[in-house]
Amino acid sequence: MEDNKQEKYKDPFRATLTGIIDLFKNRIPDGIINDTDRLEGKTVVVDGASSGLGFAIAVEVAARGAKTVMVCRSGIPAKGEEVKKLSGNQDVHMLHVDFSDARSTENVCAELRSRFAPIDILISNAGVVPQKSRKTPQGLEEMFMVNYFSKFIYVTTLIENGSLGNISFVKEGIQSAGSQGINANSIPRIIFVSSESHRNPAVIKWDDFGKFTPYGVKQSMEHYGHNKLLLTTFAVELSRRLNHNGSTSCSVFALCPGPVNSNIARETPKIFQPLLRLVFRMFFRSPKDASAPAIYFSVSQDVEKKQFEYFFLMNRKEVDSKALNVGNGKKLWEMSSALKKNV
Repeated sequence: MEDNKQEKYKDPFRATLTGIIDLFKNRIPDGIINDTDRLEGKTVVVDGASSGLGFAIAVEVAARGAKTVMVCRSGIPAKGEEVKKLSGNQDVHMLHVDFSDARSTENVCAELRSRFAPIDILISNAGVVPQKSRKTPQGLEEMFMVNYFSKFIYVTTLIENGSLGNISFVKEGIQSAGSQGINANSIPRIIFVSSESHRNPAVIKWDDFGKFTPYGVKQSMEHYGHNKLLLTTFAVELSRRLNHNGSTSCSVFALCPGPVNSNIARETPKIFQPLLRLVFRMFFRSPKDASAPAIYFSVSQDVEKKQFEYFFLMNRKEVDSKALNVGNGKKLWEMSSALKKNV
């Protein structure tokens, strides 16, 4: 266990400093992306793809030959046209979604099912760091909804409606059919963009789950880390429920791209924005460079049939013990399922 891990992302200043220090550590990559790793014949869906990391991922998967679906709140159709130009691939499409709204999330799942199924690779990237808490149309807190709960609705609905092919959840006490009868090349992959800040919370705050909790800018990183812990716990539990007894029906991956020079901190108080822009530009990675682990999980044959894996930058790493805990995973799933029925 890392010393003082719960202090590293406690506030925006410490989170930024931690990110800069991490980038200057020498690491040998655990994975290599080859030019020959291609995605022709694959349908790849990337959300939060109109800017920053998501846009860079969309450009790269399109350049590797994938039918690319950009699921975004803004930038339609201009950003899709830009991806076509940069990638040289005309098979690029855009769908609108507002992940702060459960109804919009459900609607985009139906549209993906009708227009683009089966989806081979789903890259869940969208995220926000609001300056303060805000209520969603269903009365939930926005960061909880966008950074975690909409992803639960989104991914489970796409699995239930058949958008991700012939996969289903393992029922307790019943063995999954796994990948039997499925060509290895057709095993879908689900990739979550998480964060090392998922290690920051001391516990999962079950009593506050789904409740609107007011906070200000000083508490934003604390809430961000907690939602990333929920997301990472969900990713681990999702793999458990899709795969069984060593048989893989769907690969589930999670990653932290490290500090990215993007607009995720756009709601930082204006007085600090010039300094943050300077720090981001000088020390943080470009979205293209930061997209490497997501692209590796999308294209590499090295991870074919893997049930779960987590990368920090381009290095394999075990997720926090709270996310690995079977009891936490089961409880999160049950509470999320109940909330999904009521929103």
